[in-house]
Amino acid sequence: MIGAVVGAIAGYIYYKQVGCSSGTCMISSKPLNSTLYFAVMGALVFGLFKKETHAKQ
Repeated sequence: MIGAVVGAIAGYIYYKQVGCSSGTCMISSKPLNSTLYFAVMGALVFGLFKKETHAKQ
């Protein structure tokens, strides 16, 4: 969940700073696209570092 929030914030910042002047870029042409894409990527990346607990048998 934290990764998705961090990714969404990063995606919006990416849209504002880099953006797409021609409007033909799939990810950065609209703020919603870039925010959702980066939210998914953030959730996936943060999910890689999730500590798993194993139950003793």
